[in-house]
Amino acid sequence: DIGADPTVVPEKPQAPDADGIVRISLTAQEVISEISPGIYFNYWTYNKQVPGPMLRIREGDTVKLTLTNDPSSLHDHNIDLHAVTGPGGGASVTHVSPGETKTFRWKALNPGLYIYHCAMPNVSTHNSHGQYGMILVDPKEGFTEVDKEFYVMQGELYTMGQLGKKGLVPFDPDALLDGQPNYVTFNGRIETTPRMQAKVGDRIRMYVGNGGVNLISSFHVIGEIFDTVYPNASIGGAMEHNTQATAVLPGGASIVEFTVDVPGKYLLVDHALARMNKGAWAVLEVTGDENPEIFKKIETKTN
Repeated sequence: DIGADPTVVPEKPQAPDADGIVRISLTAQEVISEISPGIYFNYWTYNKQVPGPMLRIREGDTVKLTLTNDPSSLHDHNIDLHAVTGPGGGASVTHVSPGETKTFRWKALNPGLYIYHCAMPNVSTHNSHGQYGMILVDPKEGFTEVDKEFYVMQGELYTMGQLGKKGLVPFDPDALLDGQPNYVTFNGRIETTPRMQAKVGDRIRMYVGNGGVNLISSFHVIGEIFDTVYPNASIGGAMEHNTQATAVLPGGASIVEFTVDVPGKYLLVDHALARMNKGAWAVLEVTGDENPEIFKKIETKTN
C-alpha cells in the first residue's frame, strides 16, 4: 500500500542536529502497488509512498538532504525541491543511479508550503508515476495552533486500457501527452476506507498539493467553507476568507483552514467533478453532538 497516510503530519519543524544542520534522508524506490483493489501499477516513489513523506523545517534552517536510489530501481532519479534556491532546486546535484547516494546542502530562505519531485528527464513521466511530495517551511514565528492537520496531494495516473481494467496496467505515454489520465487520486490511490477523523468543534488545517502533471485542481470540501486560505500556499501574502474552493496548480499547493461544526462525512473533491469518477475524492469523518441551529433535517409528513 503506497497511499500516504493523510494524518501523518510532523507536529513541528525537524530540529537541527548539534552542529545546527537539519538532516533529511529520502530513498527513491520503484514498487508495484494497487491503485484500487485488483488494479496494479508500477509506482516510482520516495520512501515507498505517494506522496513522499511530508517534510517540515523552519525558515532560516540550513539543511543537508541525502537522496539514495534503491538498488532494486530500474531508473535513475533525483529531487527538485521548490523550497530550494539553486540550480534545479537540488536536481542538478542529486542525480542517483540505482544503489547510489548523494547529498547537498541548502538554506531555507522563504517560508511556505512547497512541492518536491523527481526532475530526471522525462520529468513528466517520473511525476506521473507518483514521484512527488511536499515540504513545509514554517515561518520563524510559527503557525497558530489547530486541532488537526492533514496532508493531501492530488495526482494523475496514465494507464493503458479502460478505466477499471484489472491486473497490472502499463503506463500510457500517449495519454500523458494528451492530458487524459485514467485515474486522478488523492494520496496515490483510490480511497477504500476513510483515514481522516475529527470531532465537532475541531479546527482543521489541510496542506494540499498537486503533483500534476497536467490538471489544475479546484479543491473543495463538500459541506464546508474554508475560513482561511493561503493562496498558492503563500505565507506572508494576502489570505482569502470564506472561500468555497481553491485553485491548486500543477506543481503548486494551498493551505486551507476550517472548523467542523456538524457531525457527518465530508467529501474532499476536485470540483471538476468528472474526476471523482476517476478516483479524486477522500472522506473526512466528523463525530460529535448534532448542531440543529446550524444543520437540521426537517421531517416531511405524508398523508
